[in-house]
Amino acid sequence: MTDFSMSALESRFAFLTAGGPIVYILCILSVIALAVALVKVWQFLQDGVFRGSYAARAASLFRHGDFDRALDVSNRSSIRCRVVRMAIQGKLSGTSDPARVRDEVTRVADSAVEELGGYLRVLELIGTLAPLLGLLGTVLGMIEAFQSMESAGEQVDPSVLSGGIWLALLTTAVGLAVAIPTVAVLNFFERRLEVLSHDLDDLIAKVFLTETAKPAGTAQHVARHAAE
Repeated sequence: MTDFSMSALESRFAFLTAGGPIVYILCILSVIALAVALVKVWQFLQDGVFRGSYAARAASLFRHGDFDRALDVSNRSSIRCRVVRMAIQGKLSGTSDPARVRDEVTRVADSAVEELGGYLRVLELIGTLAPLLGLLGTVLGMIEAFQSMESAGEQVDPSVLSGGIWLALLTTAVGLAVAIPTVAVLNFFERRLEVLSHDLDDLIAKVFLTETAKPAGTAQHVARHAAE
């Protein structure tokens, strides 16, 4: 069983080696794409991009006038909760210019979304370059195959030509194999950021469009939460 596994690995390695330097470049790009994808998944999980229940509940409590519980529920590390908590504290701060406070909360939310989108351009670049590099390898391989056919003169061996052609097409296959999952992962991340941006705008609007009287003692509660 071990010998069979080693033989299979060696055959796959030889298969990729036959594609030449273009395949090596594509393999390096695939490793970079995988590393970026894993880092982004970890970052999204850390910032709670896939979770929104606590923030929605905090905004709902605030709209119903339960300010203290809204602040307590929003005391989470997710990006939605941080933005909602900042919006609630700004709304209850008693400032004479609530529009300016809302603009500041929106700015912080936009900056957080922009930061989460970091390195996605790398995935976009790899998704664009991989098939082009594969096509380049195929064109170079076809040129080499036809040059070999021309050198052979009248004694052309069809097997030599067909062998050169499949080796040339190998780079296109590898390029597409790298590009397709990369583009799929990129679209997934971009869609999650679109949903997050929409949720943040909605949560901010819910907080700042709530017109309720501020109960006694809330200012002290806000100050205590802001210091935490």
